[in-house]
Order: sequence, then structure tokens, then C-alpha cells
Amino acid sequence: MPLTLIRQDITHLHVDAIVNAANTRLMAGGGVCGAIFAAAGRDELQRACDEIGHVDTGAAVATPGFALPARHIIHTAGPVWHGGSQGERALLASCYRSSLELATSLGDTSIAFPLISSGIYGYPPSEALAVAVEAIRGFLVEQPDMEVTLCLFSRDATTLSQETFGAIQQYVDDSYVAQAYGTYGRPRELFGGGIAPEDIDHYIQQANKPQGMPWDDAHASLSAAAPCAAPAPAGAPAPPSADEEGKHAGFPLWPRRKRREREQEETIVEEMAIGSASKPSASLDDMLRSLDAPFPQLLLSMIDERGMTDAEVYARANLSRQYFSKLRSGKVNPSKRVVVSLALALELDLDETNMLLERAGHALTHASKFDVIVEWFLRAGRYDVFEINQALFAYDQALIGAS
Repeated sequence: MPLTLIRQDITHLHVDAIVNAANTRLMAGGGVCGAIFAAAGRDELQRACDEIGHVDTGAAVATPGFALPARHIIHTAGPVWHGGSQGERALLASCYRSSLELATSLGDTSIAFPLISSGIYGYPPSEALAVAVEAIRGFLVEQPDMEVTLCLFSRDATTLSQETFGAIQQYVDDSYVAQAYGTYGRPRELFGGGIAPEDIDHYIQQANKPQGMPWDDAHASLSAAAPCAAPAPAGAPAPPSADEEGKHAGFPLWPRRKRREREQEETIVEEMAIGSASKPSASLDDMLRSLDAPFPQLLLSMIDERGMTDAEVYARANLSRQYFSKLRSGKVNPSKRVVVSLALALELDLDETNMLLERAGHALTHASKFDVIVEWFLRAGRYDVFEINQALFAYDQALIGAS
């Protein structure tokens, strides 16, 4: 993907260029600078820097990568934080812009940055990240083929507000936890039905204990075959009856879930029939044609419907131009992350996103934190892919886009 976040040692990355958060004298220092000098070969790199002699704050110079996997080291001097009133933001943005322009002039097509000035220079990490993202995205509009990686030391650098994080966390708790743990502390795939929010803590605690056979339906108590299972919480709903649900070798496989799914499908079909009854037949024909359309055709029709260009879509979706070209021609099968990024670029609602996902053979589920986080942003109508990637990064989830 054109712009991605990782938490990794920058000296280990196989990219064309890595950026050193240098001092203006180009001397070996501490932190990221010291690590780069050590990995590249301190003496050789220092001699190359001495030949250059100096770099202005906000400017960039280049040396060979020496022992690093990278071909080049681009040295840029970030500003010292003085509260933000002495032009720090403009100087920091210039560091990224100058480094990207220099890398392009050297023929580099991939570059990795540390979060410049966020260490001993004191720039607040979240503000430093906001500047970095703005500068890099602005450059990628002009040079979409550059692959840019931001190496963050801490997940706390994200620019999402505490209010947003709190709302996401609550949604994850309400959706993901309730899906992952089924009735009475057992995984949901063993029992149908939901969990009362007040019982979630109890269920999570019990999920870490050995579990026996399912509950006896006559008295809602454990059978003799299940001496390890925990008692039901007070006021908890009665478990499903084995007679009603049927049994499967080992653990029961509940037909009730299948019945619910069939009922939901029948309801959707009925709503579609009712909704289309008042529409002209041409609209129904269009809908039926779209149901049969392969993924690339459906995607292109959505792009045309919204009056967007391909360039706008792949830039907003954090996809490379080459990957998008293969995608639209049907040469690649898109992953869930790619389909989600396209849905966000097109600002689809949740239903439209699910339709696009289904066409590519995917679906959102509350059993996945990635899916729950994405769903929260879709429901909130917030479509900035990089904002969502910051949330995914904070939760240690795969990022949206294509690598």
C-alpha cells in the first residue's frame, strides 16, 4: 500500500531508502540516528556524512546505505519543539517533503521514515504523526507510485481522540466480546443465542476454565458428565434444549441458528420484492444485472455512479496504481482488506459494503476485531482510510489496503 504504519526496527526494512532523523551537523547520535549508524557501519557512514558536512533544519541529504538493506540513507534534520509557536510544523513538514523529493530524484520507489522529531527533540508524537501523514499524502497525490512506510515506536502515537477510542472500544466490547463468547462462558459456536451485557465479565472469566458437556435442560444445572463447568449466572437465560436443538457428535450443532439465517434471508427477499414493486421494470433489470456482475464490473459501476475517477478511488483507498489496474482487469482476487478500503473510498454505507464484500467472497463478522472496528467507522460515516488504519494499528490488526 502507498502509505502504511508498522512497529519495527527501521534498519531491518528492505526498502530503497530509509530516513535518518539527523542533527544538523550530521554526527552520529542516539535513538534512531544511533541505531542507523550502528547498522550501516559507524565509521563508513560518518565519513560520508563528514564529506557533506551540514544539513539545514527541514532539508535533506543522502548517503549510501552501506551495510543496511536499503540502498540509500536520507538524512533530514527535524525541528526542536518549542511549543509550536516557532514554525515547527512547517519545518517538520519540509523534512518529509524534502526527503521524498530527494528519494524520487535518486530513483527510489520505496522509503521508510521514523517519526521525525518525536524523540529527544520533544515534538508531541500525535502531532508529529499528523504532520507526517499530511505531508506524505500530499506528496503521494503527485507521485502515487512511491511506497511509504512510517515506523512508529509506540502505538500511542495515533492521532485518534480519546473520545473516538472510547467509542470504538465500547463497540468492540459490545460486538466482538459478545460474539466471541457464547452463553455460560463457552464459545459462541457451541451455543446459539446472545449474552446479556451485564453477564459478559462472568462469561469471559468462565471461558478460561475447563468446560464440560452442555447444560442439562431440565434443571439448568450441570450433568454428572460436566463436573468442571461453572454454574449459570443469576438471572441468565435458560440454555437451549437438547431435544429442541438436536445433537451432534461431541457438541450440539444448533439448527435454530440455521432457521434464523433462513428467516433473515426470506425477510430480505420479501423486502426487496416489496421495494421493487413500485419501481419501473428497468430498475429491476438493472438490479438483477448487478447481482450477476463479477466483482470488477460491480466496482467500476459504483465508481461511475459516484462520478469518481480511478485515480481518486485508488488514492483514497490506499492502493497502488499498479494493483488497482490488476484489480479492475480481474487479474487479482481482492482480499477483505482491499474490498473494505474500496468501500471506504467510495463512501459506501454498511449494506453496500456488505454487498461488495459478498461479491468478492467475503463478509464482515463480529467474531473479528478488524471487522468490528471497520463496521464502527462505516456506521459512523467516517471514511478516512488512514484514520481507520490508525485504529487498526492501535488494536494490532492488519491495516486496510494492499501490500
